[in-house]
Amino acid sequence: MANKETLVVAGELICDLALKNNVAILPVDSEHSAIFQCLAGEGNNPIEKLILTASGGPFRTKTISELEHVTSAEALKHPNWEMGAKITIDSASLMNKGFEIIEAKWLFGVAPEQIEVVVHPQSIIHSMVQFADGSIKAQLGMPDMKLPIQYALTYPERLKTNFPRFDFSVCSQFTFERPDMERFRNLSYAYYAMEKGGNMPCILNAANEVVVAEFLKDKIGFLQMSDIIEDVLMKAKFVARPTYDDYVETDKLVRILTKELIK
Repeated sequence: MANKETLVVAGELICDLALKNNVAILPVDSEHSAIFQCLAGEGNNPIEKLILTASGGPFRTKTISELEHVTSAEALKHPNWEMGAKITIDSASLMNKGFEIIEAKWLFGVAPEQIEVVVHPQSIIHSMVQFADGSIKAQLGMPDMKLPIQYALTYPERLKTNFPRFDFSVCSQFTFERPDMERFRNLSYAYYAMEKGGNMPCILNAANEVVVAEFLKDKIGFLQMSDIIEDVLMKAKFVARPTYDDYVETDKLVRILTKELIK
């Protein structure tokens, strides 16, 4: 599975279907592939924590006052990855990482409090798993999607490749930071939606898709995206145990609500 929005919007529904049909969901997203690889061979050893790494995006060091004036063109210049416009904006706002924590909850069956985000600007450590004994396993590699895609397609085998190899002499230092959820509020909204459950992640996703589209058209500012998302989370109808039809209706109504709030 490469489309994280599927699990963000309807993770419980998808996982129930997978269980019912006795099929595995293999992740393609680089962070979740990393976790999947770290768990290989661990059997039932208890997971203490999943640690998802984030590059921090192009605005990692900017102040709130500076973020008020950034443009969509600046947001599209990711320092490490070449991606589509929508996911690049999500990376800049940390919403992409927010979606990934929700995805991780469903893929690996952990509680929200067991998922941590660490900013790692070099994007070489793709994610980590901490076990009950305190040991941490990490998966490293170049910031390139070819490896996680191949791993999902050939699992459990590893096929020889000619992909670029990481050179420790070139990048001799790894750094880590805590994400700033005051400057990048979308990550905190994702934790809120994950903990609230129900259709709240669906609300989050629909609102985000609308605001990102408007930001790309330069109709709203970078920080306004988070302002509008917060407003939508408070105003949209919450459904604790949504059906498929509830998800479809939520998505439709939230898009309408978000567009009205932008006007």
